[in-house]
Amino acid sequence: MSDVKLTGIAKSYGGSPVLTDITVDFPSGSFTSLLGPSGSGKTTLLRIIAGFITPEAGQVTIGGEDVTRIPVWARNIGMVFQSYALFPHMSVRDNVAFGLGQRGVKGAEAKRRIDEALEMVRLPGFAERLPKQLSGGQQQRVAMARAIVTGPRVLLLDEPLSALDRRLRQEMQVELLSLQREIGVTTIFVTHDQEEALTLSDQVAILDRGRIVQMGAPAAIYERPATRFAAEFLGDANFFTGRVEGGAITVAGHRITAPGLAEGRDVTLAVRPEKISLDAAYENQLRAKVLNAIYAGANLTYLMEGPGGQRLKVFAQNSDGVILPNGAEVTLSWPAAHTIPVEG
Repeated sequence: MSDVKLTGIAKSYGGSPVLTDITVDFPSGSFTSLLGPSGSGKTTLLRIIAGFITPEAGQVTIGGEDVTRIPVWARNIGMVFQSYALFPHMSVRDNVAFGLGQRGVKGAEAKRRIDEALEMVRLPGFAERLPKQLSGGQQQRVAMARAIVTGPRVLLLDEPLSALDRRLRQEMQVELLSLQREIGVTTIFVTHDQEEALTLSDQVAILDRGRIVQMGAPAAIYERPATRFAAEFLGDANFFTGRVEGGAITVAGHRITAPGLAEGRDVTLAVRPEKISLDAAYENQLRAKVLNAIYAGANLTYLMEGPGGQRLKVFAQNSDGVILPNGAEVTLSWPAAHTIPVEG
């Protein structure tokens, strides 16, 4: 296992910055997700770590070794792409063996490693099949086996599950995390899927326009987002803005408070939809009207109109089977402790 450190990484294309002053540490054996919208710099950052792109500034170290100018083949990195990039005319065994051949590993040792890798990804007995004879999930497992068979110091995954349907993607998330824990390799995972990032990661780095806007444990970022962008991108949130007077802001006559608000400042407060109760149980309260109730089996999503016409979203458990009708007026409430000041 090796840690990965990036210091002051910068990259631009055609004079437009793609990455700006990226400094980040990926601890040895950790699973980190790079999360952000298209164009935020996730894949560029991954390709810089891999060695496909050379940064204009900054340093990449792996296990304490400066690899910024070292070619891809010399970094001992495993990589899996969204497209799997399997050779269609080659058997599963030959696809998995590709990296070993480049490193001069042949014969009995190569066979041992290939068999072991296929066992790890639950594909024993598939060695002689062609990619076209495999399902999408099986092809993804072959790509994983090829990435780990060389014993890489770092595993880089560029949206490898995005081409799978929802059920298979969820199954593969469990398998991927189990495999990563088994081999203990430092893993960096690019995704735009918030649920995937929360499920898999030890830490999440949220990128926006080439900068890391927040990084930390998934639960910490979800519960305490630092910016409006982070709150919106990692889940759903309702926002309230106003000037703090008497320890609270006022929204259409309703006082909303949060811990530690600075008197006299303009602030934006975020509240997650699942923190809101459909009653007057807590100190922060608003009156709202149901616009639509979206049924999803175990859960309900209420789209509501709050004071001043503000649109609000509330998540509720479908525990008693009662669904509020459109037009119903209710009191919403939530604890001040779940009201989060955010920048932007």
